[in-house]
Amino acid sequence: MIYALFDFLERYYDVPGAGLFQFISFRAILAGVIALVTSMFFGKHIIRFLRKQSIGETIRDLNLKGEETKRGTPTMGGVMIIGFTLITVFLINDLSNIYIWLLVGTMVCMGTLGFVDDYIKVIKKDKEGIRSKTKMLVQSLLGIVVGLVLYFHQDVKAISLHEVGNPIERLQPRELKTTIPFFKHNEFDYGNLLIEELKDYAWILYTLVVIFVIMAVSNGANLTDGLDGLAAGTSTIIVVTLGILAWISGNVFVAKYLNILYIPNVGEVLIFLSAFAGALIGFLWYNQFPAQVFMGDTGSLTIGAVIAVTAFMIRKELLLPLLGGIFVIENISVLIQLSYFKYTKKKTGEGKRVFLMAPIHHHYQKKGYHEAKVTARFIIVGILFAILTIATLKVR
Repeated sequence: MIYALFDFLERYYDVPGAGLFQFISFRAILAGVIALVTSMFFGKHIIRFLRKQSIGETIRDLNLKGEETKRGTPTMGGVMIIGFTLITVFLINDLSNIYIWLLVGTMVCMGTLGFVDDYIKVIKKDKEGIRSKTKMLVQSLLGIVVGLVLYFHQDVKAISLHEVGNPIERLQPRELKTTIPFFKHNEFDYGNLLIEELKDYAWILYTLVVIFVIMAVSNGANLTDGLDGLAAGTSTIIVVTLGILAWISGNVFVAKYLNILYIPNVGEVLIFLSAFAGALIGFLWYNQFPAQVFMGDTGSLTIGAVIAVTAFMIRKELLLPLLGGIFVIENISVLIQLSYFKYTKKKTGEGKRVFLMAPIHHHYQKKGYHEAKVTARFIIVGILFAILTIATLKVR
């Protein structure tokens, strides 16, 4: 709204300073500051409200040190992240941008799913929450919408700047190109996976990939949300990195220098992600050890979905296994634990475990590490993954 106002003032009244809102960098900084300050200031009031409503976390008995102190801590704090992000986005972003509406829709959709899941668990006292099949259905529907919009919408375009001719004139919608890391010619077309007769249906394959990645990243974020500050801290690193990649992809000069796909208008996503990062840091202010509030599925499912959808928008989804390395490790640790337990039980009649507990952050807790130390070290590893991800733009 503020963006539209200042755009009007500059265009028709030439108000001094109004032109600043045309700069993505200025609006990104402003969005981050607004989301951070408002979440820090109003966060305590929301936490107080959640506590009054007895919306407290139900802790499973995992025989972990300090778990009793967490019982009753307000949960569903993801509403803070979602609320302050959306408020800031509606104030600062250019709302005519299709990418912004796709991210807003993703956040509302997954936030609602997570909120209902938390409501059933906390208020209705049903530990199972929403059935897994229902969650997968909603995630699949979201993936279908995202996949179709990114393929069919006329404003969604990408171009290889090294191609012959004027790249601006050659912009075409319905491209399924993406960035593949570590290769000299680092562009990959999903259509190349299909035989010539099926290339016109590559968008179906692309949509299936979108669905899978949304599920995988959402589940990874959900599994990571097990220690104070862990999910919020690692997610902030990923979001900031995606913001940098969005700016690079949306800047024709930088994209040409780095020889990556140029995506018109995707730079606006940086402002959304800046607001998102600000809200995450503001939430982390209250979520660091000892946590005053938990994000619940309201936050974790939303974070994972937004990260996944953003990666597809900026054509960097193949970088997610590296950038979201913490999520991948958490997911794999659970898969290894379950698979090995089932295998040994079938072979010997007694299930055995690889880790003391899964996800892997609980393994380190069982080994005697304080959860604040585990969180700090996971965040450091997350920063390393982010640096390596950015390095892939030049390492080929």
